[in-house]
Amino acid sequence: MLRLNCFIRVSAEHRGEVLEAAKRLTEASLQQDGCVAYDVFESATRLDVLMICETWSDQKALDAHSASEVFVKEVGIMRSLADMKLETFSF
Repeated sequence: MLRLNCFIRVSAEHRGEVLEAAKRLTEASLQQDGCVAYDVFESATRLDVLMICETWSDQKALDAHSASEVFVKEVGIMRSLADMKLETFSF
């Protein structure tokens, strides 16, 4: 399995738009084959920090997710408005 933690740093001006894109991505991702878990979290201490945590059954499922239309669209929106950092773990 693969676990990804995507840290998102966003200004107050764009926070709402980035959070909505992350929610749309989460909803769609949960329906994709190989998705074990997917959620978006808001920091309790920093308003400029969001995090997407996702778990995929294997690399093939993650690759399909990364190539999906919804991923390209919503991640494109988030990248245009925020800084993103990705951590990947295999287990």
